[in-house]
Amino acid sequence: MPAKRYKVSLLPQERDDLDRLVSTGKASAYKRTRAQILLKADQSPQGRAWTDQQICDAFDVGRLTVERTRKAFVLGDLEAALQRKQRQHPPVPRKLDGDGEAQLITLACSEPPEGHAKWTMQLYADKLVQLQVVESISDETVRRTLKKMSSNPG
Repeated sequence: MPAKRYKVSLLPQERDDLDRLVSTGKASAYKRTRAQILLKADQSPQGRAWTDQQICDAFDVGRLTVERTRKAFVLGDLEAALQRKQRQHPPVPRKLDGDGEAQLITLACSEPPEGHAKWTMQLYADKLVQLQVVESISDETVRRTLKKMSSNPG
C-alpha cells in the first residue's frame, strides 16, 4: 500500500523563512536539510513541486525522511517539521525511583553488614535486591545514583 501523500503548500512568509534559514548557514545540518526538503516539495504556485524521488536524489536522503518531513509540516507546522522529535520517555526506565533512592541513602548512612569494614557498591546492590526494592540492579547503577546525590554522611 503506498504511503499517504501529504501536500506541502508554503505561505510566502514560510518560504522566506526557509530561504533565509538555508542561505545563512547558521542552522544545524538536520534543520537545513528539512528546510530544503520543504522548499522543493512546495506545491504552491511559487513552489518547485519536486517529486519525492527528485528530493531524495538531490539531498541524499531516504524516501521516509521526505515523507515524514511532509507529514510533520502538514499535520503540525513549520517548526514541527524542522525540529527533532523530543523523546517522551527514556529508552530504559529508571531502576531506582525516589523511594528506592531514599532506601539507598538510608543504607549508605547505616553500618556495613557484619564481616565487612565498609559498604561496597555490590553490597548495596545485593541489599536492595534482598529488601525487594528492585528485582535486580548493578553495582554501577548504584554508584551512579550515589554519585549524583550530594550527600554528606559525616
